Amino acid sequence: MNILQILPELVVGGVETGTVDLTAALIEKGHKVVVISNGGPLVERLGKLGAKHYKLAVHKKSIFSVLKCAKELCHIIQDEKIQVIHARSRVPAIIAAISLRRIVSKNLDDHLPVFITTCHGYYSKHIFSRPMGWGRFIIVSSNIIAMHMIEDFGVPFERIKFIPRGVDLSKFKFIPPSQRKNQNHTIVVIGRLTPIKGHEFFIKAVSKVVKIMPAVKVFIVGKPPQGKEEYQKQLELLTEKLGISESVEFLGHRQDIPQILSKADLLVLPSIGHEAFGRVVIEAAASGVPVIATKVGGLADVITDRKTGILVTPLNILQLADAMIEVVKNDKLAEELANNARDDIQKRFTLEIMSQRTLDVYQEALDKIKILVIKIGAVGDVVLASPSLRAIRERFPKAHITVLTGVESRQILQNCPYVDELIIYNKGFIKKNLFNFIKLARNIRRAGFDIVIDFQNSSKSHILSFFSMAPKRFGYKNKKLGFLLNYGIKDVKVGLPPVQHQFRVLDLLKIPLKNENLEIWPSEDDFKFVDEFLSGQWLMPEQPLVGINIGGSLKWRTKRWPKDKLFEICDELAKKNIRVVFTGTKDYQNLARDIIAKINSKPINAVGKTSVNQLAALIKRLNAFISTDSAPMHIAAAVSVPVVAVFGPTDPRRHIPPAKNIIVIEKRLRCSPCYKSNCRKFKCMKEIDVQEIMNAVNNFLPKTEKK
Repeated sequence: MNILQILPELVVGGVETGTVDLTAALIEKGHKVVVISNGGPLVERLGKLGAKHYKLAVHKKSIFSVLKCAKELCHIIQDEKIQVIHARSRVPAIIAAISLRRIVSKNLDDHLPVFITTCHGYYSKHIFSRPMGWGRFIIVSSNIIAMHMIEDFGVPFERIKFIPRGVDLSKFKFIPPSQRKNQNHTIVVIGRLTPIKGHEFFIKAVSKVVKIMPAVKVFIVGKPPQGKEEYQKQLELLTEKLGISESVEFLGHRQDIPQILSKADLLVLPSIGHEAFGRVVIEAAASGVPVIATKVGGLADVITDRKTGILVTPLNILQLADAMIEVVKNDKLAEELANNARDDIQKRFTLEIMSQRTLDVYQEALDKIKILVIKIGAVGDVVLASPSLRAIRERFPKAHITVLTGVESRQILQNCPYVDELIIYNKGFIKKNLFNFIKLARNIRRAGFDIVIDFQNSSKSHILSFFSMAPKRFGYKNKKLGFLLNYGIKDVKVGLPPVQHQFRVLDLLKIPLKNENLEIWPSEDDFKFVDEFLSGQWLMPEQPLVGINIGGSLKWRTKRWPKDKLFEICDELAKKNIRVVFTGTKDYQNLARDIIAKINSKPINAVGKTSVNQLAALIKRLNAFISTDSAPMHIAAAVSVPVVAVFGPTDPRRHIPPAKNIIVIEKRLRCSPCYKSNCRKFKCMKEIDVQEIMNAVNNFLPKTEKK
């Protein structure tokens, strides 16, 4: 695996040390590691480990610098054949995200790098903090940071990966408190000199300790950030004011942390703000140094109070002072805390555990890509998408496939074996106000899709595709907003069947059309419902059943067969001892009752009485099905029932479902196909003769029934 880690600088700190330690572990496991930073003292250590380092100004927040670095990063990613990009800070995350978009726009390769982020701190709710939630997975070291990313940045729970930091036990020699031979009790604080780390609070507590234990020696390790050197002077003045300057020594920036801990009797972490993890805690535990820390952030995940360390309330000076005195004076307590902490880190916080869990996240990101298929059209259109969904699953067997579909269409896909998840597009809800559409787009973005396949080919679907921020977005580039797709083809108006039309998009993903058979997945309960329904309809033994769909979409009046034709076909079928089954939506219940009242035969009326899947189960029981260009026609094809398809204003070449037993009835007029929803003459449907329908139906009935 070729892995790239990107962070601002390689100075000494928790993030930087963790990067180097992980690099060492990854290289030891046989992986290639590239690190990008602005440089620092740890670059030399990377070189000795066998890692490759590129120096870029990825620490600068200037937009010009970010764009320049993103361009250079593109070349590095391609030259080094990077598979995983792991960003460890905000500006590097922005640079990496921009680079990935640029690479994708030029590359249709299936194996583009996956983007991982690690959140090392508690970020402000700023727009420039949001890229830390853009990763395929977001690694956090503590529960507090996980909740921070979920609640403040809307990262879905399933994209959070909890991996505590790990310590390289080979670097820290375990010396229990009983074997330390310090003449004076030594207390150390290790961390950057910033107000949030609680140094002022700690120094005030030390002044209480020194009054009782004058021989105590305190070492403060770390330096203030660049440009904020004045803070150290304030702390030094505070020690003088409190009269403890001889007991407190500021050691500044140090690289020999293992040696410092080997001479310490107690480590204190006095943070007063959100602490993501506290790496120095597990380093102290590895060295046999008891720990006192404030109960903030991730420190509560690392330390079990009074067992592996002592937790105190932030800014409670007396409580911290008492705890320091207790641990220094009580040898038995110090020994127990040190031994318990050592056992705990061996079980939970080793470099080996951290590196393996990180590798597992990398592998999962590479293996299990997330695909969004957009098909928010009518029920029939979703049935026609079943071969495409099957082919996508065959091409990406490990992928997590989500379909954005309509309210009614969700019933079709709820049992689909090729789909892992559904997102419902509620057209009525979306139309209420723009915010509902924005909310849907935001939720799609948060899901972190790698690929979007837009079969809907509408302006809204293109907008949703774009705002998903998926690196690869496929579909038809129509004249409206097709430019929002970065991989698209022109929607040429040719008479392609619907399934083949969809596979023109899938060709871009190197997915061939091998099997165009439609599928639908009614459950056992659906078939049980149909059996119970038919059992009460006084069916004669072995009596053939022929279904007639008496209506289609309310918008398409021109697709409906005239009422007088329905009267006639019902009676003609009855003469041949064929029982008719009416199907249709609730909108056509009055029409069904009207027809039944005026004909001599007694059809089975299932209009408005079934769900989509129950309708599929019902059609499956039929010998043949008569339908205009509508969803039930596609459902019949999906359950392999012979279909007599009646076409009027639409072109059967573009809408006929792929099926072996299907006969198309149409009248080719000068004006057809017109694709008009209303027509004064209505000739294309009126001129279809009932006898044509009967002849077609006879082809599908048992031979003994043919006349």
